[in-house]
Amino acid sequence: MKILGIDPGTGRLGWGIVSHEKGIDTFVDCGCFETRANSDLPDRLLKISDFLKELIKMHKPDVLSVETLFFEKNAKTAIDVAAARGVILLEGAQAKIPTFQYTPLQVKSSLTGYGKADKTQVEFMVGKILHLKEKIKPDDAADAVAIALTHAFKVR
Repeated sequence: MKILGIDPGTGRLGWGIVSHEKGIDTFVDCGCFETRANSDLPDRLLKISDFLKELIKMHKPDVLSVETLFFEKNAKTAIDVAAARGVILLEGAQAKIPTFQYTPLQVKSSLTGYGKADKTQVEFMVGKILHLKEKIKPDDAADAVAIALTHAFKVR
């Protein structure tokens, strides 16, 4: 099973693909899609939609794993990210890919065993689980791989 993990955002959208076969998780690919900060939200959402269509077409994931929103501050950022999540969920539905959503707490708990783990601990565990020689960069891509791994752990 090929799992596409998405760390949603309008400025930076992290994505990561993990293969889960016979209980073994393997890193496939990852990256970060960026839109211009000074562009209008509808334009950014359209670019995200187009990017996701191409990504899905290229990698043909079996499952989509998306992080849910968690914001303590900045309501405008939360609203924009919610709009990006809507585009992500729509593209998954249009491609007929089963979609699963995980909270940051679920992601941290599944990888580290501790729901309040920091980014460094999560990134360390991603590298250890996938036997990576180098740290995944940027952080948004590493987060997306962690989200994909969370689903892999769920289906074990």
